[in-house]
Order: sequence, then structure tokens, then C-alpha cells
Amino acid sequence: MENPFKQSGELLHRRAQEIRKKICVMNFTAKSGHTGGDMSEADILAALYFHVLRYQVQADRTVKWHDEFILSKGHGVGGLYACFAELGWLEDDELLTYLKDDSRLPGHPVRQKLPTWVTVNTGGLGHGFPIAAGLAMAKQRHADTTAASAGRVFVLTGDGELEEGSNWEAAMAAAHFELSNLVVIVDRNRLQLADFTHNIMDMDPLDEKFRSFGFEVHDVNGNKSDSVWKLIESLDCDNGKPKVVIAHTIKGRGVSFMENVPAWHHKFPDENQLKQALEELDHA
Repeated sequence: MENPFKQSGELLHRRAQEIRKKICVMNFTAKSGHTGGDMSEADILAALYFHVLRYQVQADRTVKWHDEFILSKGHGVGGLYACFAELGWLEDDELLTYLKDDSRLPGHPVRQKLPTWVTVNTGGLGHGFPIAAGLAMAKQRHADTTAASAGRVFVLTGDGELEEGSNWEAAMAAAHFELSNLVVIVDRNRLQLADFTHNIMDMDPLDEKFRSFGFEVHDVNGNKSDSVWKLIESLDCDNGKPKVVIAHTIKGRGVSFMENVPAWHHKFPDENQLKQALEELDHA
């Protein structure tokens, strides 16, 4: 099974920009959302869904997965919904129901709302990484040949989220059980709810921390989709070592007045800001 798109270059970049535009419109309409983190992850999501992940879409839009993806930073679900719309799984009009009563698009991923597209419910920070480790272990143990052929498990975490101790318990287990088909991607935008991460709980040296836990560590520009997929495709998912990709990103990426501004963690654009944001995204 392969990725049905295998897109790259300018086409993949435009996918990420379209995802960002949908995020801005969706959060403007909802008058809520986590715009900054949604924007920083857009290139990573584009790389995964339009190049890396192996899956098949059925006629009824249900998906048969070979690889799995978990959004551990569940408050960044706006970016995931926008990605689903860019894939054609959701209509753009449905994005405008985000956070409304009885919508299929609540503020965190809910499998019961979007069966087969969402692997597990997430939202409590530090929750997705441990589940991903369990899924990777299950895939390895049920593999007929190699772990990679049985499927890889990708989990996207926030860097602020790594302050939760459950992540490091999962990291210990992943190394102990040699879960080489587990790929942890850290959205390293260096901001969290109220401030820069180094002011709240300094994560550096993050690479050495993961390496000391037995992980194979890689760094990448997380706001360049081509760089993300090229790195992931180069990983040896049968070498006995779990992987972490520290994806260096900019919170609010793509819109000048949002970038690296802590307030945009949980802020939405007004009408004038939306117009400016869409113009900037169209020309970048």
C-alpha cells in the first residue's frame, strides 16, 4: 500500500498554504480555536497526508490505514480538520460548523465523530504518545515480516506537551521494546499557552534528552514539507530504535502578525485580520 498522492515541491507547499487558509476562515467563523499551533503544524500534516502515510480511501470516504497517525497535541485539531478538507474528505462548508453544538468537529479529535479518519480521541496532553507506542508494539508483534512492512505509527506532539511525564514513560517503553516503527514528531515552535517554553519549562537540550532515552534523533525544518517527507522517507524503521523528528517550526507560520506571538496560541482573526492573512498566504 502506498500514499495515494505522493505530492512534493510547489504542489505540496500550496497544499500547506490552503490548509492554513482554511484554518483562518474556520477559526474566524467559530470565534475560537488554537490558530497559532494549527498554523505551525500545517506543513507537517501536508507532508504526512499527501506524501508519507500509506492508506486507501474507500468509495464512502472511509479509510483503510497501513500506517497510523495520532495528533497528541489534540488542541491543534483545527489544522487536522483543515487537512481533511484539503484531502476532500470534509466539505469546506462543514468546516464552518467547527465547535458548534452537535458538529462533527469538536475542539479535540474524537473518533466517534469521524470514524476511520481519527485513530484515537486525544486532548489530554501527554495522552497520544503512550497510545502510539502501544500501537507500534501491536504492529510489530503482528508483523509477518518486518515492523516497517506491518506499518509505521506517527505521533505529533507539541513541545510544551513534553512537560507531561507520561511522554517520558512512553519513551522508556518505546526504547525498551525496540519500537523502530514509531516516529514521534515534535512541533518545536517554542511557544505554549502563555509564553515561550524556555520561560515556563526549558526543554533544552531536547535532542540529548531523547537520545538518552534510547531514541534515534533527527532535526528538520518543520515548515518545509519537502524537508519533512524526505527525512521521514530516509528513516530505517527496522533498526530496533524508535525515532524522534524535532521539527523546528514557527507558531502562527505564514501570517506576519501571528508569527511568534504568544497570544495567538488561543486567538482567532477578526474580519480585517482574516483578509490580510488570506492575502499573505496567497502570495507566499
